[in-house]
Amino acid sequence: MALVVASVLAAGALAPAASARPAPVSPSPPASSYDRAVPPLTDDRGRTLTLRGWNVEDKANRGENALSAITERHFRDLRANGFNFARLLVFWDDLEPRRGQYSARYLHKIERILDWARKHRVHVLIDAHQDVFGPAFGHRGIPEWATRTDGLPFTPNPDDWFSEYFQPAVQRAFTHLYEDPDLQRAQAAMWQVLADRFGRHPAVIGYDLINEPMGELREGEDLPTAARRIEAEHLTPMYNRLARAVRAKDRDTWIFVEPTPIVGEGVPTGLGRIKDNRTVYAPHFYNTAMEAGADYDPDAGWIEAYEAAVTAYPARHRMPVVVGEWGPLNNALPNMGRFYREAVASLNRYSSGWAGYVWCYGGGYCAVDERGRFRTNKEQTATPYAPAVAGTVRSDTYDAGTRTYRLAYRAAARPGVTELSLPPAPRGWRVTVTGPAHVLGASLRGAWPVVLARPGGEVVVTVREAGPYGRTDHP
Repeated sequence: MALVVASVLAAGALAPAASARPAPVSPSPPASSYDRAVPPLTDDRGRTLTLRGWNVEDKANRGENALSAITERHFRDLRANGFNFARLLVFWDDLEPRRGQYSARYLHKIERILDWARKHRVHVLIDAHQDVFGPAFGHRGIPEWATRTDGLPFTPNPDDWFSEYFQPAVQRAFTHLYEDPDLQRAQAAMWQVLADRFGRHPAVIGYDLINEPMGELREGEDLPTAARRIEAEHLTPMYNRLARAVRAKDRDTWIFVEPTPIVGEGVPTGLGRIKDNRTVYAPHFYNTAMEAGADYDPDAGWIEAYEAAVTAYPARHRMPVVVGEWGPLNNALPNMGRFYREAVASLNRYSSGWAGYVWCYGGGYCAVDERGRFRTNKEQTATPYAPAVAGTVRSDTYDAGTRTYRLAYRAAARPGVTELSLPPAPRGWRVTVTGPAHVLGASLRGAWPVVLARPGGEVVVTVREAGPYGRTDHP
């Protein structure tokens, strides 16, 4: 057993490189405590992966100053708080400011960020972000040279920026992006540049092909009907087209696809089949009323409706789920403590992970304040979990009331390492294992505890906040 540990640690099993290359999704549904057919995310060793973290962004700076607000501190602090995942926002208008001319400076800045993530062992999802299409409408995303409006009007609404998606010029710009052959080729070429440059970087676990895609409503259509049509007729062919382009440069890295944002209201997606067996469904988890400033209403049934809607598509198409954005703006309202408890519990039932919005140091949506302390209720996102499980997960639960995490799994037929993430706690954590397994303190600086199990054995790992002296059962 000691020989196995030594060889696994020497091979870098605890580094993102071991988890950044997927294994094809198994055709049989995994055993789980919630009896769904949504398969788990896996690595090249077949381990079940869990990603938990936050979005990392710099929307304020562009050109020569692009990405300058992102520093190594982001990734150091993410790891120190138990997170292993960052969704990195990149912008096409910065990457290709003039058609066919890609910014070497921008690519270098992305690579520097990925190097920080690798150093602190954080997986990165590269997200091609857009807000209200792009700079032609005062936002970021698709370049102005790729924006076609047919002369339709656009009226800015700074008090409600999301409403600008429904301006005629913005909607027409999406239609041209989806339908014009030259823009299709340009978008595919942009993704090939990213995949060719970063596909072999050990921190990169996936590519999010476009953030919160929207489209053009037809006369007489309500929003759910329009969303399902746009997803079926525009997004599905676009995702298949971009997946083919990425695979020409990178055959292994996960591809993440999003529905339209209306899924946040519990509306099932109209997306069709994505013809790639390394695809992740990546919806966002926002509620319109809460985004407008309302408190969480526990009796409205929103979380339950969202969970039912968001799991139908990946169950049918055998795709893992990773929620790419979530978290309200007004996190200190009276019911927000309950929201965070119920939201985290729901996300953990069906998804392979999530990225909150957003890891920054200040107010608003920021996860932490200027000193790096969690803002009200957001500390509930930092709980024990298993980033990688070498076996088939039977159950995986966290009880916020008792501060107890419990993982039950059947160890794989081959020796492997199960990793545990234990966020900071005032008195530490106590880890106990039952079954043919034991806990080891990893020998690498900053590494989390690991569990070694006899192949094929049934293992139960229990993590509880330690007693008054902070004693734990691992070094």
